[in-house]
Amino acid sequence: MKQSIFDFNTKTVVAIGIGAALYGLLSTVTIPVVPQTGLRPAIAILTIFGAMFGPIVGFLSGAIGHIITDLTWGGGTIWWTWVLGSAISGFGMGIVYLNSSFNIKEGRSSKGSIASLAIIGSLALAVGFGVSSLLDVYLFGEPADKMWVQFTASTLANIGVHLVLGLLAVLALLQMNRHNSNLRVQK
Repeated sequence: MKQSIFDFNTKTVVAIGIGAALYGLLSTVTIPVVPQTGLRPAIAILTIFGAMFGPIVGFLSGAIGHIITDLTWGGGTIWWTWVLGSAISGFGMGIVYLNSSFNIKEGRSSKGSIASLAIIGSLALAVGFGVSSLLDVYLFGEPADKMWVQFTASTLANIGVHLVLGLLAVLALLQMNRHNSNLRVQK
């Protein structure tokens, strides 16, 4: 049985900490696509932690992880608009956790829940990066055409990461746990 997404026990707090640390540190690995924008393999961390622990863990892992990246590698300036975008992305990737036919720990999923993770996670990236881009234009006066290019490039590149690295990792975890759930105790 899955725990409630609002149950902040030690396991949940540790999952948020590990997810945020991994996301924050791995976000420094970026394959440039356009200026100030790139393909980030760390997006897969949000897919994995969101699917394993739910939307709240995904949200906080994305937000805290992005803050870690900005503070350690981003020159010390926190881009709150993009922190929000990472948080929204992690939240969306965790929605699949709410599906009763999906449970990574038990190795249980349906084709519909996997499709849901793929589609909702991709939409969450688009919404998150879209919100970040719009806020940069309206709050910080960034040129709209520049932000459109960054939004398009970051969304397409990172949806690819989500679908290839993140989704494959979740499928591998499901498969691994599916085998383990068939173990029997011999007497």
